[in-house]
Amino acid sequence: MMAALWILSAVVPLVTAAVLAATQRARTRRSLRVASGHLNWAPAALLPAAVLTLIGPAEQFHVPWLMVGVTVGFDVVSRALVMVAVMLYGAATWAVTWRYDRRAPELVAYLLVSFVGNAGVYLAADAVSFYAAFSLMSLAAVGLVLHDRTEKARRAARVYLTLAVISEMAVLAAVLLTVHAGGFTLADAPSAVADSPRRTLIVVLLLIGFGIKTGVFGLHMWLPLAHPAAPPAASAVLSGAMVKAGVVGMFRFMPLGEAEMPVMGGIVVVLALVSAGAAVLLGVVQRDPKVVLAYSTISQMGFLGVLVGVALSAPELAAACVTAAVIYAVHHGLAKGALFIGVPVWKHHGTGARRHLVTAGMALAGLVVVGAPLSSGAVGKYAAKEAIETTSLLGVELADLLPLVATGSTVLLIRMLWLLRHTELEPHHPQDDPELPAWLGLVVLSAIVPWVLTDRWVPLNSVPGLEPVTLWNAAWPVLIGVAAGAAVWHWLPRKRPQLAGRLAAAVPPGDVLVLEERVLARAGSVANQAVDGIGAVRDRIGSGLRTVNTHLLRGVVTAQETEDRAGRWSVSGPLTLIVLGALVVAALVWGGSTGGGA
Repeated sequence: MMAALWILSAVVPLVTAAVLAATQRARTRRSLRVASGHLNWAPAALLPAAVLTLIGPAEQFHVPWLMVGVTVGFDVVSRALVMVAVMLYGAATWAVTWRYDRRAPELVAYLLVSFVGNAGVYLAADAVSFYAAFSLMSLAAVGLVLHDRTEKARRAARVYLTLAVISEMAVLAAVLLTVHAGGFTLADAPSAVADSPRRTLIVVLLLIGFGIKTGVFGLHMWLPLAHPAAPPAASAVLSGAMVKAGVVGMFRFMPLGEAEMPVMGGIVVVLALVSAGAAVLLGVVQRDPKVVLAYSTISQMGFLGVLVGVALSAPELAAACVTAAVIYAVHHGLAKGALFIGVPVWKHHGTGARRHLVTAGMALAGLVVVGAPLSSGAVGKYAAKEAIETTSLLGVELADLLPLVATGSTVLLIRMLWLLRHTELEPHHPQDDPELPAWLGLVVLSAIVPWVLTDRWVPLNSVPGLEPVTLWNAAWPVLIGVAAGAAVWHWLPRKRPQLAGRLAAAVPPGDVLVLEERVLARAGSVANQAVDGIGAVRDRIGSGLRTVNTHLLRGVVTAQETEDRAGRWSVSGPLTLIVLGALVVAALVWGGSTGGGA
């Protein structure tokens, strides 16, 4: 039975995706009816994976005839994350409707293929399976970003695809080096990397490859471009599940708990803190709610990056850091997915009596994301603080810095809510639009499921209690963020509207990428001018060489006359041949140069 569940968990979503894609392409009346039926039942394609996650044993499942042998299985990292992926992709496919999107079957097809790759990354137990799943997920996401076929979507897809290819090249190189060192199975990979003479190179490649996926600052440019371009359902899985694949990749391959790398660990911590802080500064000036949420994701992935860096620096803390990261990823995935789908829900259902329901749901998901007291997010923050409480950076306790990430996240959410209030509404009737019930279900799951999964599959040594000091430690970062965000967005648009506009215009989505594009455009202009100048010089040189060639040919004729005179002067034959040979070689050399210059 377990073997059948494993196979069905992958085959059913892929077959459903193939049927949806084929019927979308056919566009006949019958094919459209078939696509409509499959679209309504598409979330059910994830049921085998849900059942497998709930009852599947810890033993690995091996398929020897597939590729070089595929091995998958559940562990403390994968089980909870796969369940979150099932819920998130299920809500995303449920929220898609043909009534408002004529390419809905195509979108759901890409979502289902992405799910198979995403879950495969979590479940893979060998290097080949991991890389195959990682590539499938990354390439399927191109269809999600490109879905609307607008110029904005095409640009975002180009940027995403470029960075995805760079990511896969770096990951492939790291995987090959790891396998060469003896780490074909992921259980052996960390120790193989730790013992490899190329350990630092492998870690750097992993940081580049998986850092692109998680949105490390400097490699993050695809996130703020892809999210506003992609449909909300796609944004939910991009931010809620796919970015976690990069974190899982670091857990699987990096020598966490096997080797002490304080320099590399310190670099990772610094990059993570820079990502967390810079994303807030760049996000608060954006004017699109989904772009603000994208920068919020970058900031919160910085939180997870700190845990990875600490685990790399201190092997004795690795297990606690991994556990804390999984708990944080679980609550963030569901709540952030709810916020992304909540953007169109507000736009379509933020009127009348439903307005209060949507407001309450967005507030609840926001409180979970920032880790407010008594929320599942507070458990993730508490676990992270417990894991790194003995670690410092330049004399500053990291446990004192991490709460500021919650402050920044709160400021960004206040900005997002402020933008939603000023969004022009496009009311939809609830009977025609399944995104409202799908979103409500995801909001409820984000509030409840992390508690259940943490208790059942990712047990903690301790959980936050109800002591006043514990509640205050969870509350003060959020309160500061609320006060700062509310003050700024109440005061700035009224007192300094021109400043607010200039700030938004100064930092477009993609930030660093826009600057790089301007620099490259300028460099391209300079290069074109240089090429034109070189062409003019080449033409002048070619003209001169043709003149020289003419003179040389005349010299050959003169040499022939000289030979006749030399014969009359009884000059020896060998001397004549030497002189003629030298002249012919010179003529050929100059003639060849002239031809190349022209």
